[in-house]
Amino acid sequence: MPTIDVFSTSGKKIKKINLPSEIFGAKIVETLMAQAVRVYLSNQRQAPAKTKRRGEISLSGAKIYRQKGTGHARHGDRKAPIFVKGAKAHGPTGKQNFKLKLAKRMKKKALFSALTSKFKAKEIWVVTGLEKIEPKTKVMVKIIKNLKLKNDSSKLKITFVLPKVLVNVIRAGRNAKNVDLVQGKQLNTYRVLSGGQLIFMPETIEVLKQTFV
Repeated sequence: MPTIDVFSTSGKKIKKINLPSEIFGAKIVETLMAQAVRVYLSNQRQAPAKTKRRGEISLSGAKIYRQKGTGHARHGDRKAPIFVKGAKAHGPTGKQNFKLKLAKRMKKKALFSALTSKFKAKEIWVVTGLEKIEPKTKVMVKIIKNLKLKNDSSKLKITFVLPKVLVNVIRAGRNAKNVDLVQGKQLNTYRVLSGGQLIFMPETIEVLKQTFV
């Protein structure tokens, strides 16, 4: 069973705790993680782009010249795509559907794979006492410095994974540079892989077990 150190907000190592092997000791499947990320990003896409069809162009619908005898190819009105200010052929309609699906079982495996890879890369931290901090940005910045995550924590992306909505932590972290906050039950493969250093609370581990295992 994997173990991890628990730190206080002052950066002091307090104890070790066991992590659930199903979540942090899973088999790492890179192709599955890549698929989960692609599905997530595709589902965030919107389709605002739209071009006008021939019926939406504000031009005369009259035939531009007679059918025969002009020496030109036969044609209808100036709304045709080949003319300037005409319609666009096969352009985006604004109704494209980019939604993709991934089976729940595959989502779970991809998430566990991502968390395991982060754990093995030593990019997961467990900090206790966050629920008692003052809701101030300078307090959050000081906690990050105390943990000594890297040599230059000012350029490091950090994601706090909370067990529930903790208003004081959210207020303290929402204006801190390169800091993101997410609830444990809303965690997904993309948020894990793009989250940089992940900071959990001990209670978050229990939330992950209850939600995903």
